[in-house]
Amino acid sequence: MSTDTMPADRAAAGEVETTDAAPRRRGYWRLWAGVPRELGFLILTMPIAILALVVVSTLFFTGIGTIALVFGIFLVVAALGTARGFGVLELVRLRWAGRPEITQPVWGRNNPEGGFWRALFTPFVDGHYWLYLLHTLVINPIVSVVTWSLTIAWLSTALAGTTSWIWRGFIPDYETDLWVHDVVLDWLFPGNAFTIDPVVGETVFEIIVGLLFLATLPYVFRGLTLLHDVIARGTLGAWRSEVLQAEVSRLSASRGAAVQAEDASLRRLERDIHDGPQQRLVRLQMDLASIERAMERDPERARGMLGEAREQARETLDELRALSRGFAPPILQDRGLAVALESLAARSAIPVTVEIELPTDAALPASIERNVYFVAAELLTNAVKHAEASGIRLRVGLRDTGATGRWIDLWVTDNGRGGASPVAGHGLAGLEERVRGLDGVLVVDSPIGGPTSIGAHIPYVELAASDRS
Repeated sequence: MSTDTMPADRAAAGEVETTDAAPRRRGYWRLWAGVPRELGFLILTMPIAILALVVVSTLFFTGIGTIALVFGIFLVVAALGTARGFGVLELVRLRWAGRPEITQPVWGRNNPEGGFWRALFTPFVDGHYWLYLLHTLVINPIVSVVTWSLTIAWLSTALAGTTSWIWRGFIPDYETDLWVHDVVLDWLFPGNAFTIDPVVGETVFEIIVGLLFLATLPYVFRGLTLLHDVIARGTLGAWRSEVLQAEVSRLSASRGAAVQAEDASLRRLERDIHDGPQQRLVRLQMDLASIERAMERDPERARGMLGEAREQARETLDELRALSRGFAPPILQDRGLAVALESLAARSAIPVTVEIELPTDAALPASIERNVYFVAAELLTNAVKHAEASGIRLRVGLRDTGATGRWIDLWVTDNGRGGASPVAGHGLAGLEERVRGLDGVLVVDSPIGGPTSIGAHIPYVELAASDRS
């Protein structure tokens, strides 16, 4: 998969594209682009509202009337559940009409344990159910009648006025009732002596009125849709306290993922040091002791053992250098992320093509730079160890999406055998937790046979000028 052609609709989930999106249409013509969807929403509003009113009111008031017979409780619960269904349908229709998504309530938050009787009585103590019932029985029917009537009136006036010159000849006795233009002229120009053919005057007047209604039609449709959107946000959306609670839970999960990733990294580093450099140093210590004993008895053998000890020291140093790539090197702090990544790529055992698109004045927080460096080092190491690749591509760039803030995008692509996945307990799973702890997303695309493209997308807050020094 090309990393340059990721769909724009994946940006909300973190799978974000690195190229600038095409300029969006703005202004009056952008309103016209939404007219078909808004018309579809508005034209169906009253039929759906009346259907919901009939069904829910029948269930609810029948249940209230028979609640003493016990089974009325089930009818009331059914009414509340049906009102919830119609409310969710309204939210879906608004999203289809082009309005921003409204966060739905957290249903069943008062019934975490489950159970039949608790589930049965949950709607009675959940305020959202009663708000949905109020919306279905009172608010939506009244508002829908008004908006539907305005929609039909505005649309029919616009179409009738602009096309009356086509169909007027097919209506019997139409031309005997042509007087509206005279009334308008007398009102605009009192005492005028205009002599205008009634057919021409009426045609011109109707066309002008039709064009005025047609020109304002996008504003009317948008306003009526916004009215439904505002009402739905107030009655059908999640409460602010629920949104804040969900945000706190998300941040807690991210923090927990970061802590777990850090703990896994430390355990892996401890294991690597124990299995690698530590064992080599123990052997080197034993070899040096053997050399010391052999110096006097067998100098030639001691000289050969010195060569082996030197090789052991070199291999230990190589392993320590490899392990140190997981830490921020001094070059990162001294010369910045771009130079540090180029140095990292230069030390790779497989040729790495580096594409770094970082502005010279990029004000990245130090914590973001360290984590991006660590992720890049880990991805390059995995590619060298497991991908069986002959070439790697490393690309880093910044992106300002406006709505979702600033992001740094890191892509590592290799032409190896593919099949990489963030399996629990493996390196990519730890990287995924680390990136998620930074409120970012790790994207893995690695079909069997390759190539493998792994992208880390991490949000950041640009440092103020006073903090850059």
